[in-house]
Amino acid sequence: MANTWLFTSESVSEGHPDKVCDRISDTILDAYLREAPDDARVAVEALATTNHVTVAGEVRGPDSVLRSVEDLVREAVKDIGYDQLGFDWRNVEVINRLHAQSGDIAQGVDEGDKGEEGAGDQGIMFGYACNETEELMPAPIQFAHRILRNMAEDRKAGKRPEFGPDAKSQVTLKYEDGKPVGIDAVVVSTQHDEDVSSDQVRALVKQYLDDALLEGWTVPDDRLFVNPTGRFVLGGPEGDAGLTGRKIIVDTYGGAAPHGGGAFSGKDPTKVDRSAAYAARYLAKNVVAAGLADKCQIQLAYAIGVPEPVAVYVETFGTGKVDQAKLGETLREMVRLTPRGIREQLGLLKPIYARTAAYGHFGRPTDADGGFGWERTDLAPELARAFGHSVAAE
Repeated sequence: MANTWLFTSESVSEGHPDKVCDRISDTILDAYLREAPDDARVAVEALATTNHVTVAGEVRGPDSVLRSVEDLVREAVKDIGYDQLGFDWRNVEVINRLHAQSGDIAQGVDEGDKGEEGAGDQGIMFGYACNETEELMPAPIQFAHRILRNMAEDRKAGKRPEFGPDAKSQVTLKYEDGKPVGIDAVVVSTQHDEDVSSDQVRALVKQYLDDALLEGWTVPDDRLFVNPTGRFVLGGPEGDAGLTGRKIIVDTYGGAAPHGGGAFSGKDPTKVDRSAAYAARYLAKNVVAAGLADKCQIQLAYAIGVPEPVAVYVETFGTGKVDQAKLGETLREMVRLTPRGIREQLGLLKPIYARTAAYGHFGRPTDADGGFGWERTDLAPELARAFGHSVAAE
């Protein structure tokens, strides 16, 4: 008898209040990296509510960036699309409370006499990959992201002016013996213009499902829930306050893998919360791309001020074709997992982070300028050869 279950993941759009804050934080980070890629230290948090944004945190870098924070906030809010009475990019109040990085933190993180800077904090980070989708991501979160990303692209291009910036999606898949086999339910809640009816919103949303899901998969009409509460005109920070770093499961694997707890947005790549999570995804994805496992989860653990991880753990959930301990040793030999080693391997000292603030940090195509470089599978051929496999999956 087949082993069956349901699994659900959710996504939120770039106009969700928490994602507005992630975008603001990463826009400021990009500005520092654009001006001082080697020296910038950034840990920026944002809070957004009705016609108000507060930015706080610790930074090290050019004063010119600090002076431009208000403009950067407005630029981010404008690009998302907020031009409504209670949250307007032109008139939103911006309070800047950024200040210099702590000297106590800096002495542990900077190179000093160690020859290489240590991790920016202690912590554990997870990376995950599986062969459920072409992107080697869990299917529910990928489908949830696609629905909202496609809706947002059309809204911003002027093709769907009925939609507002704030939206959420949720996808429940049926699994059989570990593989997704169909759709059980989809939930989409989207902000909309006041003169658009619930039936019209439902009809518009349905148009985005076929492109987001696998060919031949359909959503039963009684299992499609669009704006279940009815009206959704008042949205974004006008309707609900937002904070940086509150959507960490949306940012990663939709609950299909553990999370170490550290958010990504607003943190420069000396912070292993971000860079080591990217490295763990990079390694896990290359293991699956090399055909060495159907699923791979990697845990990295760091101590503040110490360059090398204190532990590396590889788990393949019974799908592995090689010894897990040997696999972990081989990965450590192939990639130097210090903060500097990760930055150099993945090309992280670039202004590439604002684009990561919505629709997932993983499962995205690598950009020409190096954005999403942790999604490359360039290690897969060498990794396959190391274990006597002649062909790595593309």
